[in-house]
Amino acid sequence: MSSSFMNGARNTSSRSTHAQAILGPEFCERLSETKVLLVGAGGIGCELLKNTVLTGFGHITLLDLDTIDLSNLNRQFLFKKKDIKHSKAMVAAQTAGAFNPNVNIQPIHANIKEAQFDIEWFKRFDIVLNALDNLDARRHVNKMCMAAGVPLVESGTAGYLGQVQPLLKDRTECFDCVPKPTPTTFPVCTIRSTPSQPIHCIVWAKSYLLPQLFGEDEDGTGELDEAEKQGENAEEIAALRREALAYKAVRSALRSAQTTEDVAQRVFKKVFHSDILNLLSMSDMWRARAAPTPLDFNAIQEGTFSIQRPSNPSTTSGSAQTTHFQPANGHVNGKTPSTSSLSNGVSGLRDQRALSLHDTLELFISSTNRLAERLRKGEDTISFDKDDDDTLDFVTAAANLRSAAYYIDRKTRWEIKEMAGNIIPAIATTNAIISGLIVLQAIHLLRKSYAQLRNVHVQFKPTNPLSTSTMCPPNPKCGVCRDTYTTVLCDPARVTLSELVHGVLGDNEREVSVYEDKRILSDPDWDDNLERTLESLNVGRGKFLTIVDEDEEWGTIVVALSILPPNHPSDGPAFILPSPLPSPPRLEKQQSTPPPAPSRKRSAPDDEIVEVGPIAKRAKIDTNGAASSPNIASPNKRRRLEEDGLLMLSSKDDKIEDDVIEID
Repeated sequence: MSSSFMNGARNTSSRSTHAQAILGPEFCERLSETKVLLVGAGGIGCELLKNTVLTGFGHITLLDLDTIDLSNLNRQFLFKKKDIKHSKAMVAAQTAGAFNPNVNIQPIHANIKEAQFDIEWFKRFDIVLNALDNLDARRHVNKMCMAAGVPLVESGTAGYLGQVQPLLKDRTECFDCVPKPTPTTFPVCTIRSTPSQPIHCIVWAKSYLLPQLFGEDEDGTGELDEAEKQGENAEEIAALRREALAYKAVRSALRSAQTTEDVAQRVFKKVFHSDILNLLSMSDMWRARAAPTPLDFNAIQEGTFSIQRPSNPSTTSGSAQTTHFQPANGHVNGKTPSTSSLSNGVSGLRDQRALSLHDTLELFISSTNRLAERLRKGEDTISFDKDDDDTLDFVTAAANLRSAAYYIDRKTRWEIKEMAGNIIPAIATTNAIISGLIVLQAIHLLRKSYAQLRNVHVQFKPTNPLSTSTMCPPNPKCGVCRDTYTTVLCDPARVTLSELVHGVLGDNEREVSVYEDKRILSDPDWDDNLERTLESLNVGRGKFLTIVDEDEEWGTIVVALSILPPNHPSDGPAFILPSPLPSPPRLEKQQSTPPPAPSRKRSAPDDEIVEVGPIAKRAKIDTNGAASSPNIASPNKRRRLEEDGLLMLSSKDDKIEDDVIEID
């Protein structure tokens, strides 16, 4: 009897027994039919995929554009060393699929921002789980989920810290309701001419020198044009333009198989000797700062080169100051001791020990020759990758040589990898905690237990490692989740901008401006593009058209473009409008400041005309990016001013007749 009881217990138990006991059999059955989009298969993504598979989510689409690197293996446990350079999504799906054969995992190796992943594609899913590591992709997925009306769980970690945030349109704030800090930027002249911090030298080596020599940036003038517009030092800009042109000969030598000279030495002398001498010729730059020291290639190789910092211009002392660095080997300008003397302790690790100036030069020569050889073997361009030893060695050596010339503390290879690669410390335990919390919040969203939703924070407080906060309502001024979204299926080659806008507005015609991202395509005073097809305007599947009411009476409509269904007849209409048409909310009129009392004084012939009206409308940007002046005398604008009792002059030569009273 006991034997049969045991057999019966064994037959009724399964891998989902515990989940059913906790979540209930009905919800577990529903989970098996749930369609989940998991974006990202990195630190959080691997843990999250494991959790969703074991919880019993039946259909999981896993999307990631990255491949596996050696540095991933310390926290992304679905990968092994043999998987390096393979697709993260493909390998993770194969590994996790064995955890629960009842789950269907569809891996996709692609970028979530590709046009094929449009609103209609997002609508296939019941929930989206984010496991991303960059702001741009997070914002994109947030907008797509707001437009598709699909719940989203956002997440992130940084060392011991982490956060989980459930997001649902019209019920919670979205990812963009709270402005995010902008990435740190540095003035071009600081990076190119007057660095004062290690990060300046690292950014210079990664974003300027490497592209100039091995990448696509042949002249480097685009950044200088922008710096000139921002009003940076004109003399420095002119010198930097001359310097950029001189790089062409060096680029050619790096790519030529006939080069017989030591090309690394040529690069060194150009970058760390000649360019610095050119900067020193501009004496005005060095009145309030220490002038850099040109580096000597041969003297560094021989171990006889020393760096002596000039006296600080801000002090009264005129004596020279010798710069002292503190590398692990204790030899600033000499050669590194033998490897055996460094075998004990952390200082012996390749990435974590400081290099002498001689060793830094040797690393520069080696990495430059390796990169040049790759160009000669057929690589068109080489860009920085923190997991590419050649580019990391080059940036490490170049940044530290520049730091030496400018008397700046040098950094180890590991420190430079962190700073150049924007590496945020990742801890496997934090990822595991966050991925578990994501699943809990996802269950609340699927059950529609909205009162149970919480923002959850993992914090470095042993007495209170987890903290929660209730969900905030949407920000009424948010430019993402407060818009009215709709979808139009269309053939961009046959639909004009005018047809689409008029179709979406329907009977509620009004004066509107139309944007695609930051491009203005049309407004009441500029209709050149209205009769052009969407395809000719480079607007198609996956793009958004934003329709803004110029009178600010109605909310903004955002039109997501998608393709016509496969069974749509070839001679059928070129687009299919949504039914019903979008109905944006009516906006409350903002209280405006009352105008000043009118003056009945006639204008004298010599009176100076002062413009006191509203700020002129923004300059229009055509499809080629060129700015054009708005037509301030358009009938549209003239009619509005006349309704307000104002008179618009067509030109400066027009005169006001005697029977007209000018109102200030």
